[in-house]
Amino acid sequence: MDMNAAQPEAGSPERAPRVPRTERGRRTQRAILDAAAAEFGEKGFHESSIVSITIRAGVALGSFYTYFESKEALFKALVQDMSARVRDHVAPVLAERPRPGVEAEGAALGAFLVFAREHKEIYRIIDEAEFVAPEDWRAHYLNTARRIEERLTAAYGRGELAVRPDEVHAWAIMGMNVFLGLRFGVMDGDADLADVAAKANALLKNGLG
Repeated sequence: MDMNAAQPEAGSPERAPRVPRTERGRRTQRAILDAAAAEFGEKGFHESSIVSITIRAGVALGSFYTYFESKEALFKALVQDMSARVRDHVAPVLAERPRPGVEAEGAALGAFLVFAREHKEIYRIIDEAEFVAPEDWRAHYLNTARRIEERLTAAYGRGELAVRPDEVHAWAIMGMNVFLGLRFGVMDGDADLADVAAKANALLKNGLG
């Protein structure tokens, strides 16, 4: 346990991170979140400390408690932040050039692979979230699958899919994306990500016969 963290009373919920009101405050909070991503990604939750995170962020220890109640609260906020960043990274790719049916899923996968390669720490952080911040871990996957299912349902409504999609289809696609990101985004820094996305998309579109 991090003895530097201010511990909430037993049974009391963690307070949500404070929303900065100034641009300087937003930069400080962003610096802490980015430093936490690097620190947790390298050392894991239990081996990281608030002091090391603030040093990495270049902010005073007191600034940490201005925005986060504890190391646990920071980790929860980081899981939510990284989940939102994945969403925000993929959304413009889909909005820039609308694609029919499963082609949109190929574009979404391509964008996610790029994000995974640039932010390899997301895998360790999300894995640890199952035990450190289980509600946020669950929300990350549920929300991701929901967005996929919504895209598939819209495509079906436009007559672009032959099969009515449901949650099983969404989770199957998400599972494929997660492990392709692990293999070719994290483990292999030289793989052609566009080729990976194209092959996965062909599998969705045409199957294996």
